[in-house]
Amino acid sequence: MADEAFSGPIPLVVGVLPDQHVEVLQTARTLAEQLGVPLVCAYVDEASYLVEWDPSREAHRMSLHPEKDDAEVEAVRGDLGKVIAEAMDGGTADWTLRLLAGDPARALGRLASDINASMIIVGSPEPGLGHRISEALNGSVAAWLSHHQRRPVLIVPQKKRHDAARRN
Repeated sequence: MADEAFSGPIPLVVGVLPDQHVEVLQTARTLAEQLGVPLVCAYVDEASYLVEWDPSREAHRMSLHPEKDDAEVEAVRGDLGKVIAEAMDGGTADWTLRLLAGDPARALGRLASDINASMIIVGSPEPGLGHRISEALNGSVAAWLSHHQRRPVLIVPQKKRHDAARRN
């Protein structure tokens, strides 16, 4: 991952997932528009890992996804790009998508540090037994970031179904 120079406003980093609740991107978009800053949307592939890390040069592409081919990586990028584009539709915020590898919390923190982001935005842990077991084994990305970052971390909760039903 090479350092990215932003000539304008300092960006916000938002962690994205394919099946993430829409409030995360909606909140990030609104905040970026209000602050007049770009969004760097970041997806972290936990199944990939860094074999080497040298901030002074870009890591070799194969070290990021040693068992994935370009078509699979492009499919993920395309699918996430569509989800993000839908959430950003009609808005004014500029955005980019970055694919990262390794532990999600550390990768998001590393990206935010590399681009000097002013804030990291993530979703709250998803409900359900499977997510709770994963969180117990791997830890919560939101919790790790909130305890180990020097920059603000915004944790966006998912609207409860009954809250959304009341508004309709």
